[in-house]
Amino acid sequence: MAELPIVEYNTLRVDGVDVFYRSAGVSSAPVLLLLHGFPASSFQFRNLIPLLARKYRIVAPDLPGFGFTVVPEERNYDYIFDNLAKTTQAFVDSLGLKQLRSATSKPEQITAIITQNGNAYEEGLVPAFWEHIKIYWKASPKFDPTLSSQEARSMLSALTEPVTKYQYTEGVPEGLLSRIDPAAYALDSFLLARQGQDAIQLSLFYDYQTNVAQYPTWQQYFRTKSPRVLALWGKNDPAFGPAGAEGYKKDLKDVEVVLVDTGHFALETHVELYAAKIDGFSEEVLSGGKTGTP
Repeated sequence: MAELPIVEYNTLRVDGVDVFYRSAGVSSAPVLLLLHGFPASSFQFRNLIPLLARKYRIVAPDLPGFGFTVVPEERNYDYIFDNLAKTTQAFVDSLGLKQLRSATSKPEQITAIITQNGNAYEEGLVPAFWEHIKIYWKASPKFDPTLSSQEARSMLSALTEPVTKYQYTEGVPEGLLSRIDPAAYALDSFLLARQGQDAIQLSLFYDYQTNVAQYPTWQQYFRTKSPRVLALWGKNDPAFGPAGAEGYKKDLKDVEVVLVDTGHFALETHVELYAAKIDGFSEEVLSGGKTGTP
C-alpha cells in the first residue's frame, strides 16, 4: 500500500491573528491553497488533503472567525470579507508560497481558479435561501453590532445546529447520506456556539452583500483576463444553484464545469472524484496544456 502523506497542524501569527492551518506534502511541490466557506473550517478538507498531497504541497488555513484560528480581543478585528482577504494574503506571504495557484488581489498573478460551489453570478443565488438574508441587508444602512433588530435576531437561527446539519444533508441523495461524517457538522456547530460568534457571523452575513455587488467586476475580470477555471458544483446546493456554475461559461472560454448529484458539501460524498478532477486540472495548468468543458 502506498504510504499516505502526513498532515501537520500548526499556527502562524500574521496580521495580529493566530492562524491555524493544516498542511501536507513536500515543500518543493506546487502549492494548492484550500480556502473554506461558512460554516466550516479547514476540517472540511480532511479527506481531500491526503489524496492531493502525494503530488502537491497543500495548505488549508482556518479563516478569522472560524475553526481554531484565534483573533485576540485587543486586535479589534472588523469581520468583513476585505479583512479576511488581507489576513489570508498576509498568511500566504509569510509562508512564502511562491507557486500558489490562487486568485489574489493582483490579477496578473492568477493563472487558474478552482471553485467549489463558489458563486459569482446572481442567478446562482437560490431565492428561497437568500430571501431572508436580503431582508437583513435592507434592514439597516450599516451593520448593527448590538444585534438588536428583529432581522438580526431572525438571522441567528442560521447559526443553530439544525441549520448547520441541514447545510450538510440537504440535496444529498438518500443513498449517499451515510457518507456524511456527523463530526463535520457537530464541530461546526460547537465552534459557532462559542462566545462572540453571533456578532462575528452576522457581520459576515451582512457584509456578503459587498461580494454580490462585486459580481459584475469579477465577471469583467473573467472576460478580460481569461483565467482557466474548474467549477466543481454540488448541483443540489440549497444556497448556490447550478445556474451559478453554468454562469462561468458566459464569460470564460477555458472553463470546465462539473455538476455532481449532491449538496453543498460535496467533499463529504465525492472526495475521490473531486481529488481526481483537481489533480487533472492542476496537471494541465502546470504543463501548459489546454482545458475546456467536456
